[in-house]
Amino acid sequence: MNASPADQRRLVEVAQLDARIRQADNARKNPPQAGRVQELLGRRQELSQQLAARLGARDDLRTELSRIESDVAVVDARAARDAGRLAASTNSKEAQGLESELAALARRKSDLEDAELAVMERLEIADAAVAEQEALIAATNAEGAELSAEGKRAVAEATAVFDAATRDRAAVAGSVPADLLALYDRLAVRSAGAAFLRRRTCEGCHMVLAGTDLQVLRQAGEDEVVTCPECGCILVRDDESGL
Repeated sequence: MNASPADQRRLVEVAQLDARIRQADNARKNPPQAGRVQELLGRRQELSQQLAARLGARDDLRTELSRIESDVAVVDARAARDAGRLAASTNSKEAQGLESELAALARRKSDLEDAELAVMERLEIADAAVAEQEALIAATNAEGAELSAEGKRAVAEATAVFDAATRDRAAVAGSVPADLLALYDRLAVRSAGAAFLRRRTCEGCHMVLAGTDLQVLRQAGEDEVVTCPECGCILVRDDESGL
């Protein structure tokens, strides 16, 4: 196939635009933040499960504390009642019984207060554990929100590049002869499609051509469409080819 050097050079521009389109398409479909966002989603689920366990433990302690406080209230009420009866009693035997019961109630209250103090200490630790877990979740959510926003911006930027390159590609490709463009499209499936030969190196596969291959290229006319013996893309020659 023959084509003017200018048309061949336009093929390189098409190839460069195709590469830009592929890169932009990949960038908009796979923003760099996506992997970390998925990690954070998994991390948040794990943290939420841990938070649920810590909340359950804290609620159990609150229930236990409420029960102890209720028992203390019952003891106080009974002690107040017995104290009133003792003050009004004129029967010594009854008085002794009330005094004994008041002493037992005092011991019971002391035990309950000790238990109450222990539960309160455990509850304080549980509250701190819940707060710590909530802070971790908040930090994870904040990082996820920031990365999601960055990802949306990256997708928008890549989409703008994709759209612009697609428009430019259509304009440049429209000026290339149909048969030459069809050849390029076939070759671009498995290679760069078209690339400059610079300093005896194919810029499509970055391979330095052997002397025999270079000799074949030297003998080819400037309108002759030649391909790289290494990767098969159309080799576009110019003053920097080193021939």
